[in-house]
Amino acid sequence: MKILRSSIFRAVCAIVTGILLINNPDSTVKWITVAIGVMFLLSGAISLATYFNARKRSGANEIYDAEGRLIVQARPTFPVVGLGSVLLGLTLAVIPGVFIKTLMYALGGIIILGSINQFMTLLNAKKMFRVPVWFWIGPSLILITGVFIIIRPIDASALPLLIIGWCLLFYGVTEFINAVKIYKETRNQVRIND
Repeated sequence: MKILRSSIFRAVCAIVTGILLINNPDSTVKWITVAIGVMFLLSGAISLATYFNARKRSGANEIYDAEGRLIVQARPTFPVVGLGSVLLGLTLAVIPGVFIKTLMYALGGIIILGSINQFMTLLNAKKMFRVPVWFWIGPSLILITGVFIIIRPIDASALPLLIIGWCLLFYGVTEFINAVKIYKETRNQVRIND
């Protein structure tokens, strides 16, 4: 019975998460970005707090020779990565939409440049030998995808979550059906054996 409850709980969680991702992929992208920002912010804040605490106690890290002269004073180095984490975390948490759009524009540009590179390679190859038509399909689809990302950056960022949502929904339904079926078959086997 515990296994059935565990399977049904997993199935229900997957179904609910899938429905949320399907119904609200844009806001899900936003809240995932905010959550990542909060994690970066906390990580950077802890790093900075550790630095300031160590700096306050830096007198305890002094090493003296036998005559009482200061040989080494160990001072902590400033955590540049910690400060960067705080700034990135604030950006992600406070203005996630701007970050998502900027990232999508950059990715769209990279994809377009990649497709242009593939077209150039095929054009050079065409000078040496005949290039079949289907070789041009891949770069064309990549170019169209890059243009779509540039034109509709938020839709492009939400699309993978939409696909994941449908997969989670499908997983949840099949997990539920399998759990119920296995439970019934196990019960029938126990009855037959008794």
